[in-house]
Amino acid sequence: MIIANKVRLREKRLADAVDDYAWEIDPELAKLDASIPLAISFPQYLSEYASGLRHLPPTRHLFAIETIDGNHIGNCVYYGVDEAKSEAELGIMIGNRNYWNEGYGTDAVTTLINHIFSETRLIRIYLKTLDWNTRAQECFQNCGFTPCGHVVKDGYNLVLMELQRQVWERRKTEKSSGLLTNFENCASI
Repeated sequence: MIIANKVRLREKRLADAVDDYAWEIDPELAKLDASIPLAISFPQYLSEYASGLRHLPPTRHLFAIETIDGNHIGNCVYYGVDEAKSEAELGIMIGNRNYWNEGYGTDAVTTLINHIFSETRLIRIYLKTLDWNTRAQECFQNCGFTPCGHVVKDGYNLVLMELQRQVWERRKTEKSSGLLTNFENCASI
């Protein structure tokens, strides 16, 4: 378990399936994730979910996001780990709307980034976000990511953003010395 200011990141468990299913069938959350709502029954979902938890590939690291008091509010992941390129893709979703715009996403993203750069040799983390989701883009920029291109995937226009290890380490140094203050309150994720 990784404990931060507002959240803890922990391994996923079978009990998370109830929340995850509710979030995956939600049309608004699907739209924010550039996908369509899930259209399978819960029993089928649960079977696939259990299998997925047992057989996570070594290139995918999935975490539940909990509040400090243990309320499961979302998920984050880094995946597509490419040791040769020293990079991976990051994803996050705060499914519980009661925790939107309160800094929980920021805390989860910065905690996951710090974990990645502390525990791996990766030097680049990247992500994709919808081109119309300016709140998410601003959030990720506040967390250190910079836009580096555009991608079209499944008919969606996405902004590609990246964060290099040396940029993260410089930001941590500046933050600890009081030179950087806009590290928090990333509101859209």
